[in-house]
Amino acid sequence: MAPLKIIGAGMGRTGTSSLRETLNIFGYKTHHMHAFNEERRRPDMFVEAYEYPERDIDWDYIYEGFDAAVDWPTCSFVEPLMKKYPEAKVILALRDVEDWYRSMANTIYRKHTALRLAHDNSPKGRMIRRVPLDGALEKPEVFEDEKVIKQKFNQHVQWVKKNVPENHFLIMNLGEGWERLCQFLNSPIPHAAYPHSNTTADMHVLIEKSKIRIDYRLVGKGEIEKGAISNITPNDSNVKTVISSTA
Repeated sequence: MAPLKIIGAGMGRTGTSSLRETLNIFGYKTHHMHAFNEERRRPDMFVEAYEYPERDIDWDYIYEGFDAAVDWPTCSFVEPLMKKYPEAKVILALRDVEDWYRSMANTIYRKHTALRLAHDNSPKGRMIRRVPLDGALEKPEVFEDEKVIKQKFNQHVQWVKKNVPENHFLIMNLGEGWERLCQFLNSPIPHAAYPHSNTTADMHVLIEKSKIRIDYRLVGKGEIEKGAISNITPNDSNVKTVISSTA
């Protein structure tokens, strides 16, 4: 279905899941991190594109079956995607940087701290460790430096604002709703509430489910007490405890 008609420039935890649902309501088929739960979604090719930006990447193949894309890893490739799809509209989903960092720490970073402990070496896992935030999710000493991570967020936002053509560009603030988006897409306002999905509470449910699966894998390797990993928090203090228990 490529080429892409919509490029989402907003990082994860800026309302990208809700934006995906919204675009799908309008008839788009929208790529999102969730897409990697399906087979043959090629996370390894995103790693290649990140590590070797000079290579000629087959973006049509990577996004086969989609005509819109939001969230990571897409937002890490806004520049080459704009060159590949110059007629695409770019949507920058945005939220206050303090709120964004807090949400990241309580959800995505927390989840992938657990996955890191479980030595997740799936193609999707390798991509998540390498591409979002230049690999900061894999490095507690980097992610937990709030100043550095917030600077990455702000620099990305400023680059997008500076480089995306104004007539193809929409900045959409978290919780904004339908009106300006519908104007931007030349679509009527639906007779329904704007989607609100993948909240922090939703993520916590998923994290707890994933930890149950991870526990079984860790128990098999190190005979640690089932449930120990459930206490992992973003400051990573419990990570050392669990690692020592599995050594």
